[in-house]
Amino acid sequence: MKFSLTSPSFIDSGTIPTQYTCQGEDISPPLQWMNQPAGTRSFALIVDDPDAPNGTWVHWVAYDIPETVHEFPEDLPKQGKLPKGGVQGVNDFKKAGYGGPCPPPGAPHRYYFRLYALDTALNLKPHMSKAQLLEAIQRHILGEATLMGRFSR
Repeated sequence: MKFSLTSPSFIDSGTIPTQYTCQGEDISPPLQWMNQPAGTRSFALIVDDPDAPNGTWVHWVAYDIPETVHEFPEDLPKQGKLPKGGVQGVNDFKKAGYGGPCPPPGAPHRYYFRLYALDTALNLKPHMSKAQLLEAIQRHILGEATLMGRFSR
């Protein structure tokens, strides 16, 4: 079985429900993952929008998620530390945690949820940026699972 990332709220390439966007409650969607690679010691998550007008926009950064965690419930707190372990970085809204889709009116944007299985626990401080996280994980990635959702206004 392949390392996979899913959500009970939307299918891969499907529409992200409004409650997870700036037009709704702007809460994080529930996520589930399975079949992590052997040797996984932690996970890292990056959610971004490559269709943003001024380049890729980062919506969520989380890392040091314990290897025993295989799901995020809906509406995780927007703070540095996660309830079941792990920490959240800073998004391009300059806030910790999840910031939902909020594209300009027009064509749908794609939102990539990328979960990385890592061979180590990074023990990084909270509020790291996507760039800082990618630099820290580059030699530790065992696998990547992707879920893509779409949203337009």
